[in-house]
Amino acid sequence: MSLIVICGATATGKSDLAINLAKQINAEVVNADSMQLYKGMDIGTAKA
Repeated sequence: MSLIVICGATATGKSDLAINLAKQINAEVVNADSMQLYKGMDIGTAKA
C-alpha cells in the first residue's frame, strides 16, 4: 500500500486534486487540516 500526501497553502486546489486522483487510482481520501492535527499539542501556534 502506498501513501500519497498532498499539502499546500489555503485555496490552492488540494482537495480537488485529491478527489480527482483518488477517482483515477481507486483510492480513498483522508482529510486532516492543521487544527485537527495539532488539537492535542500543548505548545505551538494557531491553536483554538
